[in-house]
Amino acid sequence: MAGAETQTLLDAGHRVIATEAAALTLLDQSLGEEFAQAVELLLSTTGRVIVSGMGKSGHIARKIAATFASTGTPAHFVHPAEASHGDLGMMAQGDVVLVLSNSGETPELADLLAYTRRFGISLIGVASRPNSTLIKQSDIGLILPPAEEACGNGIVPTTSTTMTLALGDALAVALMEHRQFTPENFRDYHPGGKLGAQLSKVRDLMHTGDALPLVSQDTPMTEALLEISRKGFGVVGVTDPNGAMLGIVTDGDLRRHMEGLLERNASEVMTRSPLTIAPSALAEEAVSVMNAHKITCLFVVDPKGNGIPSGLVHIHDCLRVGLG
Repeated sequence: MAGAETQTLLDAGHRVIATEAAALTLLDQSLGEEFAQAVELLLSTTGRVIVSGMGKSGHIARKIAATFASTGTPAHFVHPAEASHGDLGMMAQGDVVLVLSNSGETPELADLLAYTRRFGISLIGVASRPNSTLIKQSDIGLILPPAEEACGNGIVPTTSTTMTLALGDALAVALMEHRQFTPENFRDYHPGGKLGAQLSKVRDLMHTGDALPLVSQDTPMTEALLEISRKGFGVVGVTDPNGAMLGIVTDGDLRRHMEGLLERNASEVMTRSPLTIAPSALAEEAVSVMNAHKITCLFVVDPKGNGIPSGLVHIHDCLRVGLG
């Protein structure tokens, strides 16, 4: 491709991005009291958030619904055309309906709007025309600022859908921040894939119950060695009479006490006050601790559990789910 043609294509790309970026600045400047009212309404709902739109607005509506649902706001998408054929039953009193339409006059929305008005279901409308049917019928209207579509002739929804998508993200993040939605909460909605692995908690990976290599402080090392061999982690935890962690016996401890090892008990060989981790900690944190101290496992101790070990997490468990 000739250099001049390449530059022409690049110019088109730059123009589109600049046009949409300018529109997002306008949207930012236009946010006002209605946005805060919409967030408060969404926070107060006892039901679900129903998001709807037709055509390109429908695609944006699906994404907004998915973002809400994954960040602590129960939501789903209802297609306006399907709504007229039974899907209106997906909406109920206590729900909030968020409807997207650039013109605010999309005919397929008529039955859905009428249903919300008939049954007193709260309605938030998003459109670019303040006097449109959608905005007039809404309990709260969010108006998109005047901005040209990036296609240049106003035919293809580009700038308008970008602004609508950004507005949906703004609503979702405002809801997240108000609810103090944490990465740990996010993990609950995203258990699969690399993201799920990064947000796994120690309790999700740890070994528990009979799998734990534990002996009491006065256990002879002959028995402690058998426990290490049986459980297969290369270590054994040492507990006091109340079951709280006192120490840990590792390969290094065995080497340091080779002389007379079998005549000793566990408390004489162990390393005192071993590193532990809480069950609520992210597994990624456990990996970081193990890497930093060049160890392969950590006993899991709940800070509120009187020092009693509840599990053990091994580096291999973390590697298996894609961490490390």
